[in-house]
Amino acid sequence: MNAQNNTSAHRAEAPKKPKQRLNGVRDKNLVVNTMPIERLDLRGKRLLVVGGTNGLGRAVAQQALESGAQVTVVGRTFRDAPSERLTFVQADLSSLREAVRLGEELDVESFDVAYFSLGILAAPEREETPEGIERDMAISYLSRFAVLKGLSSRLGTARPAGAPQPRVFIMGAPGNGMTGDPEDFNSEKNYKAMKAHANTVVGNEVLALVGAERLPGPTYFGLNPGFIKTGIRSNYLGEGSFKHRFAEGLVGLFGQSPEDYGRRMVPLLFTEDLEGRTGIMFNSKAEPILPTEGLTQATVDQYMNASEALLRRAMG
Repeated sequence: MNAQNNTSAHRAEAPKKPKQRLNGVRDKNLVVNTMPIERLDLRGKRLLVVGGTNGLGRAVAQQALESGAQVTVVGRTFRDAPSERLTFVQADLSSLREAVRLGEELDVESFDVAYFSLGILAAPEREETPEGIERDMAISYLSRFAVLKGLSSRLGTARPAGAPQPRVFIMGAPGNGMTGDPEDFNSEKNYKAMKAHANTVVGNEVLALVGAERLPGPTYFGLNPGFIKTGIRSNYLGEGSFKHRFAEGLVGLFGQSPEDYGRRMVPLLFTEDLEGRTGIMFNSKAEPILPTEGLTQATVDQYMNASEALLRRAMG
């Protein structure tokens, strides 16, 4: 496995329980430089944001627009006015059939970057989609895998010769040490919300680490935003409940805003420093972080095999 070109992502094959750190551990051996947002000129660049109608995806889409990019957002409900450089594609990606269709049919040949931010937290009681998939798994991870299976080989292929290799950025919580259970990938045994969510977290990190090998075409990177005030916790805490409002109030008080996050992330998406690299994870400050310890080759294979099997099951 060659998860990234400049540092080893999998150091030891012996099982080891990793420490959990919300924002990951800074990789002090790796520096990735970005252009200051005030000087960033994205005219002529094209960005796809899957999950771009709310939260961090919307903030990234808006910042890219302000910097001159052409942006296509995918989601269920469009909250912005369409413009010459902003396009909306409606899709309900809790349905994996819809995710597969989107991946196969979306015109992505002229795009430079695909950014996946759609996600929720698992509910206290297990929720299942009509296709038989735990709802957090379907939305927060497996839909991304399904979309990428259809579009990865076509992403950016119609751009002029000499264009940078296309990129995929996958939001989750890479490097935080969370472990899941690939043998219960659909959370059908002894359901616990955070255990179910851990499966999506590890799935997204594995996809960022080995996507270039398993779904070739673009390079892949993982994003760990940490705590930012968005709607992602509503499914777990209860939309509008006291717990939800209190938690979001605390997060908003101490964390950065979605707009601040967008200003930090958009220069990273297009920086020249990522040319020739893949499988790197980044924290909320766009700094490289180390991958989760214990993601051995065997563990990665388990998760990728579980992803394929669960997607086949959902498709009937």
